[in-house]
Amino acid sequence: MNTLAGKVAVVTGGNSGIGFAIARQFVDQGAQVVIVGRRNDAVEAAVAELGPRAVGLTGDIADLATHDRVAALVAERFGGADIYVANAGMNIITDSAQVGIDEYDTHFATNTRAVFFGVQKIDPLLRDGGAVLLVSSIASGKVLDGHAVYAGSKAAIEAFARNWALEFKGRGIRVNVISPGPTETPILAKLGVGPAERPGFEAAMAAAIPLGRLGRAAEVASAAVMLAGAAGSFITGVNLRVDGGISLT
Repeated sequence: MNTLAGKVAVVTGGNSGIGFAIARQFVDQGAQVVIVGRRNDAVEAAVAELGPRAVGLTGDIADLATHDRVAALVAERFGGADIYVANAGMNIITDSAQVGIDEYDTHFATNTRAVFFGVQKIDPLLRDGGAVLLVSSIASGKVLDGHAVYAGSKAAIEAFARNWALEFKGRGIRVNVISPGPTETPILAKLGVGPAERPGFEAAMAAAIPLGRLGRAAEVASAAVMLAGAAGSFITGVNLRVDGGISLT
């Protein structure tokens, strides 16, 4: 079924991991997708894999000029957008006592400020009845070692979503949050989980997750398709935890 046929979507961080899985399922469901990523080679490779309904833009979402460029591309190419997914983010695991100002500012520039101004810039181009999805994390509500700054940066966007759900209600634009739990994506390697440590890490996570395994990016993407499409037409202002139940432990 092409549940998103005729829709135009923007996915930040759409060149890899959860963002790419969301972009892929959006394309599979008939949408035209603009993906935004920092590395030009990764963006071009993702667009090539996604096919002719995908367009790429290379830019750092922490640079507010990138959001102007995204809005200009959407306006020129499509005349507007129906779905905006603020997915791009970063995490450096550090105990609070060791966090420096630069690390703190980097978290909030990428995970928080970029989300706020990304939505602000795309707002005039969002068609009535559209959808905004913010990708947060279970860390905003579940204490994890070394995640204090990251958790704070994600908790802020959940507050944005609650406010925007009411601010945009007159246009029928729904605003929701997806909070993934531990998920099989390339970010595990960036967090220091190398090939040798991977089996032990996965076993420890499986023991902590009620459903007994890590999540898959495609499963998070399926939640995004539901919330962005007709199946989520009466859902706004929620935080959907796609986490295998780990938030309960």
